Amino acid sequence: MNLEIIYKKPLLLVTYSILFLVSCSQPPAEIHLSGPTMGTTYNVKYVPTELITPTELQAEINQELTNINQLMSTYIQDSELSRFNQWNSTEPFPLSAQTIYVMKEAKRLGTLSDGILDVTVGPLVNLWGFGPKARPDKIPSAAEVMTARERVGLQRLEIHENSATKTHPNLYVDLSTIAKGYGVDQIAEILEKHNIHNYLVEVGGEMRLSGQKISGEPWRVAIEKPLTKERAVERIISVGNNAIATSGDYRNYYEDAGVRYSHLINPNTGTPISHNLVSVTVVNPSSMTADGLATALNVMGKEKALLLSEKYQLAVLLITKEKDGFKEYTSSMFDKLVTIH
Repeated sequence: MNLEIIYKKPLLLVTYSILFLVSCSQPPAEIHLSGPTMGTTYNVKYVPTELITPTELQAEINQELTNINQLMSTYIQDSELSRFNQWNSTEPFPLSAQTIYVMKEAKRLGTLSDGILDVTVGPLVNLWGFGPKARPDKIPSAAEVMTARERVGLQRLEIHENSATKTHPNLYVDLSTIAKGYGVDQIAEILEKHNIHNYLVEVGGEMRLSGQKISGEPWRVAIEKPLTKERAVERIISVGNNAIATSGDYRNYYEDAGVRYSHLINPNTGTPISHNLVSVTVVNPSSMTADGLATALNVMGKEKALLLSEKYQLAVLLITKEKDGFKEYTSSMFDKLVTIH
């Protein structure tokens, strides 16, 4: 399947998902479907059923993912979102129900996070060299940051029942912070529609799990230790019937004059984050919601992330980088929902 992609390089506060399946000594007994999508891959494992063949199921999954790309890709020039971004007008632009749905969730999470999750932050990401353009020759000045911020802000995006309006004609919306998670949720809905309730769905590291493996064991997920140059497991967990997403900033950055610049940009300051929170994992019924929250909490930093997690009863695991190594912090809801192996 030759799919176009939602992003080739991180354009926004891209969630760098760092979850992977735990390998087992037993040979896989579930059916495994996979393919390319959104600049990455998808994987679906499920307990076999006689209601639909794997070929039929994969065709339906591929069609849905192709449809999401055609709606929300910023790299397909005639996608619905690209045409909205090219609409240099403050008049309403008609949009599909799916794009409206994802935009509304982006705005809800933006409000919940006090503007930290901002799908209009693209001009700042590009300015700091983490968009499609190369790294800048010099660090942006305060004046350049201020100019870019004039085109950024969720308040400049108004969403209606069947359309959206840009109060700034050059506003640019990129949904890639939650689009992978939305794709996961849509695949899960397809499985549920066909009475498949024991499955694991993964797109680019974002996951949603339900039921159990064919052996009767729970699905298990490994959270990666936030190391820059090697891969190791931090935790192995089970999350029940939930989705899980992880955001980290320790692999996508550059250094200039001894200063480290992260790809995660705080839209409230217009600059890359500089705190020691290096990884955030969120467990939530919706993969789209978990995807967006993981990014927002990572940008906030440990203290604000923990406060927000307790305020809204979010299931969250935070990892900070200390002088003597990594340190974990968990919210009370994470401790209730998650089983650590």
